[in-house]
Amino acid sequence: MKPHRTPIQDRANWLWASPLGFLAAVSALSAADTNSPPAAVEPLTPEQLFEGGATSYNNWIDISTGGFFNSGNRSSAQRRRQGPTGAFGGIEDFHYQADVDKTTTLALDGRALLERNDYKLSLDLVREKVGFLKVSYGEYTTWSSSDGGFYPPSDTWYRVFDHALTLDRGEFAFEGGLTLENAPQVRFKYTHSSRDGQKGSTIWGIAHPSVGVTQGLSPSFYDINEQRDAFQLDVTHKIEKTDVGVGIRYEKGEVDNALKITQSPGEPAQLRVTDRQGTSYDLFNIHAFTETWINPKILLSSAYSYTDLDNTFSGSRIYGTDFDVGYVPAAQNGAGYYGLNGGSRVDEYVMELSLMYRPIPTLAITPSFRAQQELTEASSSGYETLRASAPVLYNSHSDSSPLDVRERLDLTYSGVTNAVIFARGEWTEGRGSLYENGGFGPVGGIGAAPIRRRTESDRFFQKYSAGVRLYPSSRVNFGIGGYYKLNSYDYAHRIDSTPNNGAGNLYPAFLAMHGFETYDGNLRMTVRPVKNVTLVSRYEYQLSTVQAEPDSIAGLGQVESAKMTSRILAQDVSWSPWSRLNLQAGFNYVLSDTKTPISDYTAAILKAQNNYWTANLSSTLVLDDKSDLNLGYFHYSADNYTDNSNFGVPYGAGGQEHAVTATLTRRISANMLLSIKYGYFQYNDITFGGHDDYISHLVYSSLRYRF
Repeated sequence: MKPHRTPIQDRANWLWASPLGFLAAVSALSAADTNSPPAAVEPLTPEQLFEGGATSYNNWIDISTGGFFNSGNRSSAQRRRQGPTGAFGGIEDFHYQADVDKTTTLALDGRALLERNDYKLSLDLVREKVGFLKVSYGEYTTWSSSDGGFYPPSDTWYRVFDHALTLDRGEFAFEGGLTLENAPQVRFKYTHSSRDGQKGSTIWGIAHPSVGVTQGLSPSFYDINEQRDAFQLDVTHKIEKTDVGVGIRYEKGEVDNALKITQSPGEPAQLRVTDRQGTSYDLFNIHAFTETWINPKILLSSAYSYTDLDNTFSGSRIYGTDFDVGYVPAAQNGAGYYGLNGGSRVDEYVMELSLMYRPIPTLAITPSFRAQQELTEASSSGYETLRASAPVLYNSHSDSSPLDVRERLDLTYSGVTNAVIFARGEWTEGRGSLYENGGFGPVGGIGAAPIRRRTESDRFFQKYSAGVRLYPSSRVNFGIGGYYKLNSYDYAHRIDSTPNNGAGNLYPAFLAMHGFETYDGNLRMTVRPVKNVTLVSRYEYQLSTVQAEPDSIAGLGQVESAKMTSRILAQDVSWSPWSRLNLQAGFNYVLSDTKTPISDYTAAILKAQNNYWTANLSSTLVLDDKSDLNLGYFHYSADNYTDNSNFGVPYGAGGQEHAVTATLTRRISANMLLSIKYGYFQYNDITFGGHDDYISHLVYSSLRYRF
């Protein structure tokens, strides 16, 4: 009696049979080559050696098969590796091109990987000095984690599903154009794109662990359904010394997304929250540009753009025992709404001018000017809900009119031997007003009155950059640079119905000033101490501070509300000790933290840190004239996690990742190439108490046939 075979065994044997069968064929062919008598042949050029022979092949097809075998948290593995658990395979790459006649070329490209939902097909037809047509379609899937929060004291782990969330993206495009000589160049393109599926979210609800601490730990995810159609027409032409271009774009889209949250998961008071956001929009844009060489030393450029965007939106935030249910009043419901209807309109005008002047061949002076005006208006209405109280109708309206003007001056000088010196200054002045009226109000006697506010703001941004690139010898080059940036915002609240004395403060009416100051310096150096060794070093230091000043009625002065420090050190080494061996190594170390005054007074909010380091090693060994072996290793480590869950939500990354890969490439014949790859990946995440850990194995083979 024959033993019973499971589908898993069949799949595993299929995965191994492909690479092992290829290896058997390679061994047989290698033996045949060995037994064949040597023949006198002309030496191949380096290009021919790379191609595998003297014959040039313009077409190819890559057939691949493989699979990820994951243990531990499969959702985490799929997100990190961006692939399914189990087998996949198909046509990884296909290219075919042919001459229809002496001046017309047809090209076909494609890809079809089963189980990865990765498909692409494009057709290009080009006729020299006449025009082109291109039709393409593609779709692919992205994976995101379905894990929610983790509460260390009770070892409570919240999940959405026991599998990864998938989001399918697709695009169909048609493009055509005329490229006639001495005539306007015309290009038209239509694109339809979509997103459909689910995606993990970092927006959490609330949970009540056994210790009685309320924290935002419950899981959430997005249901996404988006469609977009875009039409674009561009015409360019050269009139004497001037290049002229004009174009129009029309875009129409529909968005129907929902954020789905589980409040108090696993408890008797568990609720499902569906926060639905629907939008339909129409966008129209017209743009134009000119470039004119006034004389050999002066180039004048100009551009203009007008955009009109109309939005219609709807939405609701409803609590219930399940997702996507109708509104029912209940005592446990939080603040919500339904029946949201509204619309908005944005008119944007942008104008830009620049002048490049070269008084001498080694000096370029480029002043430029940019002005941007936005006129926005939005209105909405709906029903506000809270607990079991009767819904309350609300209305809101807002409008704004910001204007920003930017001047910039660029200088580049190359008159010093083996050096390029550059500097830039940017200044932006802005002014605008924002009017807000209405919005949520009291429900069942709970809540503040709707706001009525008019805020006038002034903005001034300035940034100064400078640097030098030096080439003292053929073995050494390095660059030194940096910048200083200061952004200042001043607010004057001419009308404000909200108190700013500690009762019901609402951002940004509470602020009278906000300032962001940054110092940045960087160094990059490339050294070749000997012929076959290259060292690339990079260092960057950045210090940023945030200043804030509240309304004078608060009785508080200006304060440094945040301080951010970042240091980046990177070192890469490339060494070729032998003509058949190449070694590369890299190391990156990042120190970054953000400190706020509140962290000195409470353990609920700690100094934010983003410190981590990565290391990578790779080597390529030419085993013989037909075989290459590539080995690689990657390591990531972060240790910024502090368990302050008894006081607040713990933030910060804490984890380690190891990745080892080995790839064997064998040229079976002049037009056939076999590749076999194995990968080992391990990830440990402290922030989820080990629940996010995984181990993943990749087995993969690919055969390229050129013709």
